[in-house]
Amino acid sequence: MIYQGKALTAKYLDDGIAELCFDLEGDSVNKFNRLTLEELGEATAALAAEASLKGVLVTSGKSVFIVGADITEFTELFKLPDADLREWASKANDIFNAFEDLPVPTVAAINGVALGGGFEMCLACDFRVMSSAAIVGLPEVKLGINPGFGGTVRLPRVIGCDNAMLWVATGNQQKPDAALKDGGVDAVVAPDVLHEASLDLLKNAIAGEFDYQARRTEKTSPVKLNDIERMMSFTTGKAMVAQQAGRNMPAPLTAAKSMERNAGLGRAEAIEVEIDHFIKLVRTPQSAALVGLFLSEQAVSKAARGFAKAGGHIKQAAVLGAGIMGGGIAYQSAYKGTPILMKDIADAGLELGMKEAGKLLAKRVSRGRMTADKMSAVLNSIRPSLNYDGFDKADVIVEAVVENPKVKRAVLAETEKHIRNDAVLASNTSTISITYLAEALERPENFCGMHFFNPVHAMPLVEVIRGEKTSDSTVARVVKYALQMGKTPIVVNDCPGFYVNRVLFPYFAGFDMLVRDGADFRKVDKVMEGFGMPMGPAYLMDVVGIDTGYHAAEVMAEGFPDRMRHDFTGISQMMFEAKRYGQKNGIGFYRYEEDAKGKPKKCEDDSALSMAESAKQAAVTLSDDDIIARMMIPMCIETVRCIDEGILRDPADADMGLVMGIGFPVFRGGALRFIDQMGAKAFCEMADRYADLGPLYQPTESLRQMANNGTTFFK
Repeated sequence: MIYQGKALTAKYLDDGIAELCFDLEGDSVNKFNRLTLEELGEATAALAAEASLKGVLVTSGKSVFIVGADITEFTELFKLPDADLREWASKANDIFNAFEDLPVPTVAAINGVALGGGFEMCLACDFRVMSSAAIVGLPEVKLGINPGFGGTVRLPRVIGCDNAMLWVATGNQQKPDAALKDGGVDAVVAPDVLHEASLDLLKNAIAGEFDYQARRTEKTSPVKLNDIERMMSFTTGKAMVAQQAGRNMPAPLTAAKSMERNAGLGRAEAIEVEIDHFIKLVRTPQSAALVGLFLSEQAVSKAARGFAKAGGHIKQAAVLGAGIMGGGIAYQSAYKGTPILMKDIADAGLELGMKEAGKLLAKRVSRGRMTADKMSAVLNSIRPSLNYDGFDKADVIVEAVVENPKVKRAVLAETEKHIRNDAVLASNTSTISITYLAEALERPENFCGMHFFNPVHAMPLVEVIRGEKTSDSTVARVVKYALQMGKTPIVVNDCPGFYVNRVLFPYFAGFDMLVRDGADFRKVDKVMEGFGMPMGPAYLMDVVGIDTGYHAAEVMAEGFPDRMRHDFTGISQMMFEAKRYGQKNGIGFYRYEEDAKGKPKKCEDDSALSMAESAKQAAVTLSDDDIIARMMIPMCIETVRCIDEGILRDPADADMGLVMGIGFPVFRGGALRFIDQMGAKAFCEMADRYADLGPLYQPTESLRQMANNGTTFFK
């Protein structure tokens, strides 16, 4: 044994060849935490001291190679002063450089995931052999930073500047064929021969058949482009990166600039440039939000797995109602491997549901993501029915009929008579009280909400709603089913609108008040899209369905009359009364025409502009900042209320729910992180400037206390 640590070991295999194996003790994956970095330095020094060493094979003792840096350490690390952060980055790079400088050839055997620091470790090796089951890449920009362990230095010298900019600026994972094509790896082999093939390459390098010194010289020298070639490459590349990334995500363009500045330098100076840009990005609010959101996502996933432990395995599911939503649920369940019964009261409904599932599957086939045989198998696992045959075999039954409480109660009560006593019923209601619906059931403990978002196949979130009598085992089974469907579930307690819709409607109320006070809805849409929302509020209402939104708003007004009942006729109500329902009937705030691909194309509509004009009751001067404040304050305050009332488990659920449920901009991290970054004191001061708009704009007592104490939702 050359070196024995808790994160990695080094030992001889045969004839001077050492294996450096990453195998982090007590963890299911390898990652670059402080311990691993420290031990890599120690192991490298031990290898360098071995007089008989001829070559090093780098492997993993786990199913992944190295997933990247330990992001749980980032929060404290990024609080360090610039000088201390630079010292940490410099020491880390010294370790990678020392490994790269070992006086013998090195080969990485990439058996699984090698991302971020994990792939930077591979780049520090002379050669890389990749399993056909592995993925590689540098996804740091998705955390608002650029690579910090030499990635922007080594990658352009290995795969060329153009490819490197694409890899780094997108942060995309690279599959084996793409990695081999671009030159990121030297060979791709089947998993069962990876070790043997990597060892064979290493032996050939030791024998001089492959010139590892030339490889190394290329990585540690300036990029092989003259000044004009370099300028042309980066000018074009940066323009493309800037266009794709947009103004709210500085990391992709900053990473491209880092590569441009270090391209003409040797390794030592080039890495200093990378560190400069790394520190610059660490200080951005986008980085703080994205790192925080990553940690929230981990917390939400961990909580879901905890809930699901007692959920068992769902072997058979069923859905009631075979419209677009029911068809979407059936597709998602079957596609992810859980057979499903789909019941409706009419053949036309079943045809619509099967058509929806078939359309989604056909799209996958046309894009090469699924074979025709697989499509057929998935469709065959969806069984349409006009009766309850087979429902006694279902473990979970999801009701997805019309959003009408009387209809839902009747359907649920009837269904309960045809299912097992231990089967779980769930309602895909978006606003109706689960406790109220449960009153129609003999076994209310076996009932909960399971709120999918539309379109089901694309939206990752599912709200699992606990009614007053819902049992823990029911929650566990529905959470497990959501996970089997490939969704991210958050468990919320029952209230009007649950969580996502409850906080979305104050946002819509803010929009109605803006139009009332003279704002052009087109400008509001443009400003909120600039803020980072995937679509502005008027366009979002059109997509959701103005009739759907109107009925949901009535539920919210009844549940929270003090702040969600209007004392004026808003533009959204006017649209509803004029039967302008949005995309579903081709006319709403905008007019919709089919484009060349048959998709609805948004067009301005003069009659909508006239209606908005008639909705105005004032002509207030509104800046872009006013629009953002008046839209965001109600949503943020209502989110705080959900925390205060225990509707949500914790702030991580709140922010992930908004990001996954309505597309809240990831670089802002969610409503609560938005407050944190502004500071509760500054947020309350901003809200107070609009307090005359009513209770939706008045901070809670808990927010006032946070403002006084200087506390935050996230540490």
